[in-house]
Order: sequence, then C-alpha cells, then structure tokens
Amino acid sequence: MEEKEELGEKHWYIVTTYSQHERKAAENLRKRFDQLGMGDFITNILVAEQEVPVLKDGLPTGKTKMKNLFPGNIFVEMFMTNESWYHVRNTPGVVGIVGSSGGGQKPTPVSKEEIEPVLKRMGIIDSTMYDHYNIGDLVRVIRGPLEGTEGKILSINKETGACRVETIFFGRSTPVDVDFSEIERL
Repeated sequence: MEEKEELGEKHWYIVTTYSQHERKAAENLRKRFDQLGMGDFITNILVAEQEVPVLKDGLPTGKTKMKNLFPGNIFVEMFMTNESWYHVRNTPGVVGIVGSSGGGQKPTPVSKEEIEPVLKRMGIIDSTMYDHYNIGDLVRVIRGPLEGTEGKILSINKETGACRVETIFFGRSTPVDVDFSEIERL
C-alpha cells in the first residue's frame, strides 16, 4: 500500500453509478476502503441530494423527499493512486470514473470552479472558496427564499459567511443579506 506522504494532493472526482443506486454505491465505497485499511485515501463522499416538497395536484402536501441533483453520479474527494483508483472502479455499484479514457489512464479531477457550485448547493464551504469572490462580482442566489435572484456583491464576511448582495426589486436597487453558501458567480 502506498504511503500517504507520497500521495500528493487530494482532488474531487465524479464516480458514475447506476441511477437510483447512488447512496448504496457511496456506502460500498466507504466500506471497501475502511475494510482495506485505506479509509484515509477517500476524504469525502457526496451524494448531491436536496430536500424538495412533495406535491399533489400541484399543491404542497407538507411532506418532503430527497431529490438527486446529479442522477447516476457521486462526488468523491480522494488521493488518486493506482491502488485507490483500482479499488474505486471495482467497487460494487460503481460503473466508472468520469475522465478516465481507458488504456490505464487515470481520471482527470474535477476543477475547483466546477465542484464549487455542487458543494455550495450541499451547504459545504471550504475556506479557499472565498478567494474566488470579490466585491463587485456578479452572482446568482442558488438556494433559499431569494433563489434565482441576481446581483452584485457589496461585502463578504468570512467569519460569519454572510454576504451582502445588491439586487433590483421593483425597479429599485436593494441590498440583501444571504449566506455565502447560497451564491455562485455568473
């Protein structure tokens, strides 16, 4: 087994599964790596799900269900080695890893710009994400009561995660406070 010091950086990868079997594949991955004593190789497994209201005849029933935002895909943050790559792709329920073109070529990791909106939709914030946002940037609110609203960043508080965004309501410029996890750059 390869030593962790030689692993380099951990990255996010998209692991494909059978649709509606994402949770089971994620569980299988975690169990397999724990059983092999390689639990430190995979640092995060994410099934991107969101709670949505159950509707009946177009009206909310008061119940909710989990909706998979990326059917057939799970996101895995891991140290990619030959051994960890082998064990991921040979885990029950895993179909493959996006970016692996065959012929022994390791998959390409998902870029930080691509994974950031997924993590934010799940409410996962990494301190490095703040570095990609500046005052004056145009953003869209992706969750919460202001979902879909666009505006310009007026301020960001890294300690509390609060952002003030200037948006237009009823033809007037209005500052609104939203959580950092609720915005993405345009």
